[in-house]
Amino acid sequence: MSAVILHRGSLSINPYDQWLKDYDGDLFLLAAQEYLDDFGEKLPAPGTGYRYAQAFNGYDHPEPVDQLVLELAREHGVQHIVACQEMVLERAARLRQQLGLPGQTPQSVLAFRDKVVMKRWAEQGGVPVARHRAAHTPEDVRDFAGTYGYPIVLKPRDGAGSIDARILRDAGELDAVLAAGVGLHFPKMLVESFVSGPMYHVNGLVIDGKTVFSWPSRYLDVLADFTAGGSRVDVTLASDDPLTARIVDFNEQVLAAMPGPPHFGFHTEVFHTPDDRLVLCEIASRPGGAAVKEAMRAAFGVDITEMMVRAQLGLPLIGLSAQPRPEPIMMAGQLLLMKRPGVVRSLPNGPHFPWVRHYRMLVEQGQRLRASNASSDMLAYMVVVGPDRPTCEARLYEAREWFDSQVVIDPM
Repeated sequence: MSAVILHRGSLSINPYDQWLKDYDGDLFLLAAQEYLDDFGEKLPAPGTGYRYAQAFNGYDHPEPVDQLVLELAREHGVQHIVACQEMVLERAARLRQQLGLPGQTPQSVLAFRDKVVMKRWAEQGGVPVARHRAAHTPEDVRDFAGTYGYPIVLKPRDGAGSIDARILRDAGELDAVLAAGVGLHFPKMLVESFVSGPMYHVNGLVIDGKTVFSWPSRYLDVLADFTAGGSRVDVTLASDDPLTARIVDFNEQVLAAMPGPPHFGFHTEVFHTPDDRLVLCEIASRPGGAAVKEAMRAAFGVDITEMMVRAQLGLPLIGLSAQPRPEPIMMAGQLLLMKRPGVVRSLPNGPHFPWVRHYRMLVEQGQRLRASNASSDMLAYMVVVGPDRPTCEARLYEAREWFDSQVVIDPM
């Protein structure tokens, strides 16, 4: 008995070998070298919890990784393929289908990854979504804008991390984007009407087809504005916030509409409009990225990714409440300090605040930076806690002021 883990990100915040100490089988880790390099991490040595570990350059090219998975399956009787990051879900599903293994299928992944298909499933389940259209050509975008007006949102159908997503407020902005052509992946684009109002995200866990954990947070910044540098801030909602129960119930409607696998983490983004409606932005069939899971762990004492992986391998879920709406231990939020172009001249040694639960620097002094190209492309991140939401928000902004006063990046 064995399991293959496909991993594309930081290993230090995803210690599969520790999460799965009681797994009665071998673990094979296949990781992306470029992400280990980005996070300054090394591949674990053999015998440190993994039977075998290998890092690949060009991880997104499937042939070498797929070939090794098939070889491992033949030689070691692989029974599970684990994938926790958005960009490896399709590969894992395809390999599961090829090997006849349990877990999320390619059809299910498509429903969560392709935003046109996703919205079709949502609408069939009675979930409100923005007006939208598959954009195969630039003319499709112009026709949509001519019919429904501006602002519009243009983004890849299978994108993640807000990469190449644009809010266009008039025909001039659209013409400029189309003329530049950067990040336009026709015919695989989606155009939709811009939805006014704050955005919330719901993070949780489905086990055996039932939601066992679910909680909303509010973005305090416009998610698509990450390319301007600055920061991204969000904070959990309190249990007595009038929107908490509404958003959790709305998310249940979304989950009911989607063809999810038996066990999965989810990250749902929801608009709250000025006329008090909830509208689905999108949903992912994996835990939230950036520092979401660290914030959830600080607020609830639960690591969503760990619980998801254990469930997929048939292990007990230790420490998880039986109630899908547990009371948070405290409020928590993430502060993501985004990259901006320049040369890093000075970095802070570390925050002295006792209410910073997690802090990680992701760049080095002397490093040359480009602008952020994803909503998780950061200089550093922090998870901040507080006894209530106003206190937590104030601390998030205090931490941001401290960081901005300490970091020096000379423009190139």
